[in-house]
Amino acid sequence: MVRKIVKMVEPDATAKIFGSFDANVALIERHFGVTVRNRSEDAGDSIVIEGNDAGRVEQAVQCVTYLQELSGTTDELTVQTVQYAIDTVLAGQGEELAELGDACICVTAKGKPIKAKTVGQQRYVELIRKNTIVLGVGPAGTGKTFLAVAMAVKALREKQVSRIILTRPAIEAGEKLGFLPGDLQSKIDPYLRPLYDALYEMLGTETYGKLVEKGTIEIAPLAYMRGRTLDDSFIILDEAQNATPEQMKMFLTRLGFNSKAVVTGDLTQTDLPYPQKSGLSEAVRILAGIEDIGIHSFTERDVVRHRLVQKIIQAYEKFDREKAIRADARRQQKFYARKAIGKKEEKRGV
Repeated sequence: MVRKIVKMVEPDATAKIFGSFDANVALIERHFGVTVRNRSEDAGDSIVIEGNDAGRVEQAVQCVTYLQELSGTTDELTVQTVQYAIDTVLAGQGEELAELGDACICVTAKGKPIKAKTVGQQRYVELIRKNTIVLGVGPAGTGKTFLAVAMAVKALREKQVSRIILTRPAIEAGEKLGFLPGDLQSKIDPYLRPLYDALYEMLGTETYGKLVEKGTIEIAPLAYMRGRTLDDSFIILDEAQNATPEQMKMFLTRLGFNSKAVVTGDLTQTDLPYPQKSGLSEAVRILAGIEDIGIHSFTERDVVRHRLVQKIIQAYEKFDREKAIRADARRQQKFYARKAIGKKEEKRGV
């Protein structure tokens, strides 16, 4: 029997790791074939991991150590998060999990550190640090917008930039935007709400309001970026899958000196009317390989929302693949049918 002990640093880490009704620990025990229990001492809590396979025990230790690091940045360790940690360790990427625990992006208004929760998120954050322009593409719930806003707030606090500019296309509203009640800000608020939510958490409502009044933070529709040169700014284009190719080119060419731009979007949720192409999809193809431009693709493994979100994404991806296969089969069937008709007509001398 192999026995390892992981000492808890945070006072409530043990409860978070075990989860509601020990659901998290049950997952760890099942996947690694170990026994996990809590041991309280004068010096604090510890988690004891035991098993017959030394390699599996070590993997369980890696998983628990990562969860302990993560427990300080969240109120709850969900089953989704624990499953991600297990999958990553089993895939031989346990060392990358250890790096995640040390990478604090910034601190929220309530003093909570914001850290990347997945290896994919960590790579995305690193791309933003190292490149002037970054395109973050992937499904809902992967933290594309939230992490971009966190990096923008960090840059502002460290005086790397003098303002933050957040924008989204309002293409889905089209002409209907003018029929909404209120002034321009009231009309565009529904489309920009996710950006507000992220900023409120990072800065607090009062600080956010002051920065908006000073012009340090600006939130506007994408159409209002035309004709501007954005110097000394951290610019985020959210929901970029709804930008046309012309709008995307316009946005990317607004970049000024000492500025950084992050473009985020989900290509599976394009609201552009058919047959209009997505500017984000085109930009990913055109800009690939250009120095100082980073492109990161998230997967369903990076989803940090409810575990059902990951399953929903997987179900839709499966449906889209099957749909594409059926469409291809129909095209081939029509092709051979036309070819057969042509041969019959040729025989008849038509």
